[in-house]
Amino acid sequence: MDFNGSDTIPGPRAADQLPHTAQAAVKIVIVGGFGVGKTTMVGSVSEIKPLTTEETMTQAGIGIDDDYGSESKTATTVAMDFGRISITDKLVLYLFGTPGQERFWFLWNGLFEGALGAVVLVDTRRLEVSFDVMGRLEERGVPFVVAVNSFPDAPRHPVEELRAALDLTPEIPIIECDVRRRASSKDVLLTLMRFLHSLALSGALT
Repeated sequence: MDFNGSDTIPGPRAADQLPHTAQAAVKIVIVGGFGVGKTTMVGSVSEIKPLTTEETMTQAGIGIDDDYGSESKTATTVAMDFGRISITDKLVLYLFGTPGQERFWFLWNGLFEGALGAVVLVDTRRLEVSFDVMGRLEERGVPFVVAVNSFPDAPRHPVEELRAALDLTPEIPIIECDVRRRASSKDVLLTLMRFLHSLALSGALT
C-alpha cells in the first residue's frame, strides 16, 4: 500500500519479550491481493519491530504479477510479514501477513497452518482479487472477517452491497478501516476476536 506514512507507537517500541502476564497466544493471518495494505497493517499495529520480507520489484514480474498500482509501488512481500500485538494483558496475537502476488501463494498453506482466524483486506477498486483469497480460507476452514481498506481514490459502497458483491454470508463481519492508523487496524483485529468468540460460544469453532 502506497500511502505516505503510518501511525507509530509513541516512544520506544515495547521489548520483544512477551508480557509476563500473557497466558494465551493466537496466530492470525492477514491476507489479500497484491497491494491491498497487508504490510502496512502489520507495521502500523505491531508492538514490536515487524519482520518483513519485502524485495524491490523488478522487470521480471511484468506480465506475471498483478501490476495494479505498480507505478508507485516499489517493493513487495515475497514470503511473509510478522508482528505482534497484545490485545489484553493475557491475550497476545501473532500476526502473519501473506504475500499478495499469485506466484507466491504456494507459501500460504504453511502460513495458514495453526491460524485461528484471518483478516481479508479488500480494495474496492479490485474486489475480484478477493474471491480466490476467501476461497482458500474456506477450503482450510479458517474463519475470517473482511476489512475494506479506505484508499483515497477508491469508491465507497454500502456494506450490504459489498456483502452481496463478495457473496458473503450474513454472519461474516465487514468493517471499513485505514490500515495506516494503528487504532483502525486494532479495531479490525478486535472485530475478528469478537467474531471468533461468538463462533466458539455457538460451537462452530473447534
